[in-house]
Amino acid sequence: MQANVSVRRFNPDEEDPKSYDQEYQVEVDENFTVLDTLIKVREEIDGSLALRCSCRASICGSCAIRVNGHAVLACKTRVSEHLSEDGSFRVEPAGNQPVIKDLVVDMNPFWDKLRAVEPYMQPSMPEPEAEYLAPNDVMLHLVDVMGCIMCGACVSDCTVLEIDKNFLGPAALAKAYRFVADTRDVEDDKRLKMYNEYGGMWDCTRCGECVTVCPKGVAPMERIMALREKAIEAKIPTGSYDGAAYGYRHSLVFEDIVSHNGRLDETKLVIKTLGMFNLPKLIGLIPVAMNAAFRRKMPPLLHPAIPGVGQVRRIASRINAIKKEAAK
Repeated sequence: MQANVSVRRFNPDEEDPKSYDQEYQVEVDENFTVLDTLIKVREEIDGSLALRCSCRASICGSCAIRVNGHAVLACKTRVSEHLSEDGSFRVEPAGNQPVIKDLVVDMNPFWDKLRAVEPYMQPSMPEPEAEYLAPNDVMLHLVDVMGCIMCGACVSDCTVLEIDKNFLGPAALAKAYRFVADTRDVEDDKRLKMYNEYGGMWDCTRCGECVTVCPKGVAPMERIMALREKAIEAKIPTGSYDGAAYGYRHSLVFEDIVSHNGRLDETKLVIKTLGMFNLPKLIGLIPVAMNAAFRRKMPPLLHPAIPGVGQVRRIASRINAIKKEAAK
């Protein structure tokens, strides 16, 4: 069958380098992968096309690109599953990383973020003769997390990194969880304090893109949520004027408002999270509020309780009772 592939190209050596789309018509077999197709383009049609690949077996992670707007491993993605009705599909370099040429991106920002979370086990016990041992159930829990092949697919499609490059990103935070959850590591408090700051685990918007595109089932967003739970349990004291972490306060205030009114009061959420008397922070948000009002996105000042709010309060009360019982 014939496929029309549109490739997003970029050549830094041109006099005025700009990204542009180039289309190729390729004869492909039913079982062709996107990588097979791109290699055929390079070898038979256009030898100037730059791409990165190695194992062709979903092991090395080198061939992460975007197909029809979402990150994939080109070597495990079949063309037939992504063709539109007119027999075409679109290929782009991975997102949120600088493009070197065509489909090849600079992975240095990815590695820098991994290094920033100190992804090395730090045990307290004396060095053993053979290896540090961990309970079997702990290692079984960490199998999926340790399956990360550093392809960067989750980073490519992270919606937070699109607007804030300071965010550590899903890959780094998933790797961070791997060590926090390892019983052999004793630096949990240190790590959680680090990830509790701006750019850390609380900046994730829970869009779920990293879970969708991860080719190895690492589920980075779920690991980030697990980190948040551990930080809440530890009541990590950083990030605000009164010693309570904003993320921790945010989660408690969010639960309290919804439990009481049955709906979220966004204005009250911000004020109670930052603190009524935290004037510098509250004043700093005035431009944000003005911009929201200008765009007609300002939440209403009054949030009456929803009809049947009593049932919501009973559910919340029951959940709190279960939490207290579990904590004993």
